[in-house]
Amino acid sequence: MASDPVTAAELAAALPHVLDAPKTDAGITMLCIRPARNQRQFTNRLHMTRADGIVGDRWRATAWLTLPDGSPDPQIQVSILPARVLDLVWRNRDTVVHPGDNIVADLDCTEANLPPGTLIRAGTAVLRVTLEFNDGCVKWKTRHGEAAKDWITAPGHPPLRLRGIFCSVEQDGEVTLSDRLVVLR
Repeated sequence: MASDPVTAAELAAALPHVLDAPKTDAGITMLCIRPARNQRQFTNRLHMTRADGIVGDRWRATAWLTLPDGSPDPQIQVSILPARVLDLVWRNRDTVVHPGDNIVADLDCTEANLPPGTLIRAGTAVLRVTLEFNDGCVKWKTRHGEAAKDWITAPGHPPLRLRGIFCSVEQDGEVTLSDRLVVLR
């Protein structure tokens, strides 16, 4: 269970700040590979391909969303979490596991800013925002508290995509911590 979970009042008060994130040219604060369940490797570089998603990530082997033939659904190859949300909810970084999002960036992830199909340049790679909604699974609730989970799906909040977005890899390439996420309009 979350220790010192964020409160509903804190989340409500922070919402304007979260929604004021840059619309494009977003700084990247973290890059993460998930080699296995609940394992995280923080890195300075991610190599992404259409075939494998993030090289070294568990998506290919254990995707929670699959196609009818059982193969992993490319809609969830890459997850991007707004840095302002992570800073708000991830309070005890020594004992609470990182949410597992591959890219944490100071980006406005709202549907208004990034409708499905939007392309994002991430270093030399290009990502496509997918239709799949990130609703903050039970692990999000366990790690960050009930208020953090309820905030994601509260009335009017799903289009804000507070839990971030899922993307497919549109063009193979690499992204580094020194790159920025640029929305291609």
